[in-house]
Amino acid sequence: MITFNYKARDTSTNKITRGTVQGNTEAAAAHVLMAQGIVPIEMSPVGEGGLLSGLRSHVPSKEVVIFTRQLSTMLSAGLPLAQSLSTVQDQTSNKTLKTIIADVVGSINGGAPLSESLAKYPKVFNNVYIALVKAGETSGTMDQSLARLADQQEHDADQLSKIRGAMIYPAIVLVVIIAVVVFMLVTLIPQVVSMYDDLGQTLPVTTAILMSIVDFFAKFWYIIVVVLGALIFFTKRWLATESGRKTWDTFKLNMPMFATLFRKLYMARFSRTAETLLASGVSMMETLKISADAVNNVVVKDEILQGVGKVKNGKALSDALTGQDYILPFVPQMIKIGESSGSIDTMLAKVADYYDKEVDAAIAGISTLIEPILMVAMAGMIGFIVLAVLLPIYQLSGTSTI
Repeated sequence: MITFNYKARDTSTNKITRGTVQGNTEAAAAHVLMAQGIVPIEMSPVGEGGLLSGLRSHVPSKEVVIFTRQLSTMLSAGLPLAQSLSTVQDQTSNKTLKTIIADVVGSINGGAPLSESLAKYPKVFNNVYIALVKAGETSGTMDQSLARLADQQEHDADQLSKIRGAMIYPAIVLVVIIAVVVFMLVTLIPQVVSMYDDLGQTLPVTTAILMSIVDFFAKFWYIIVVVLGALIFFTKRWLATESGRKTWDTFKLNMPMFATLFRKLYMARFSRTAETLLASGVSMMETLKISADAVNNVVVKDEILQGVGKVKNGKALSDALTGQDYILPFVPQMIKIGESSGSIDTMLAKVADYYDKEVDAAIAGISTLIEPILMVAMAGMIGFIVLAVLLPIYQLSGTSTI
């Protein structure tokens, strides 16, 4: 049983009432209310409201992959869809996903197709997912479509894991640098300043600069926190706007050191998604539109959609994508070969494999390059602080000798 919060109208008093009701699905819970003469207006599973609802209701991508793989296996074994979903629901540990599957089962038993039932949860099942499920429904190969989908999800998760893994070591080094600098500023510099104050001497320039920094942070830390918070808030708001997102995505495509990585990553995403959709029987136009969204960069998306317009006017896909600023030439070249041989999806798979290897190499190269840069930065900052500590000590020593 799932507990739902509801807002409803009591037909006997014509007043709005709120409360909770239990049912296996939302439809079943609504039926319970209507049997009592209460017409539901809004219903949601308990836990979807409140400040932490986003965290509680989150479904990890790993859980979605497992759900997809298990459902594909059940359907391949010849089990009916509703029974397969119910079996997967019993094996699912994530409460939010369990609730979603229960609602999907109810929708299917009510006659709705799987794609339409899943489309009600866009935060869990994106447009690529829905398109592949719809293609499986149309072609009668749902198990194969879900298997392709699970393969793609696993591949995307693996690639994201590699990128995050490559950033772990530089992040640790950066944290160590900050910790060492803060420790030296808080403990060593004040002691040196105290010595100079006792002797009535003037601080060296390097020490005075560092002490000014320490004093500034000590006196105005709350202002700094507020400014940083406001900066983060307004930056997020700006990135949510069309112009902000476009500016940021353009910057990523031209960012020093990372531009090559991003461009190859977007080509791999586009090719992999397009190959999966075409192999599942999705039309070319729909494939391009969905693949453009899957890239997750509005600049590259606009260039792909420009290609959609050209294809509508009769151009070949390879010609439509040629000459674009951020679509790498290898992509239309391979598509052209696929057009000649009648196997565009196969060529796109080769393109995706090629760029996946290039992305892995780029990640390794960037990780290798970042390490010495961070080491040099760490040596420079600590060296400056050590100089600010030792220089006044040497000066005091020289003064006392004289």
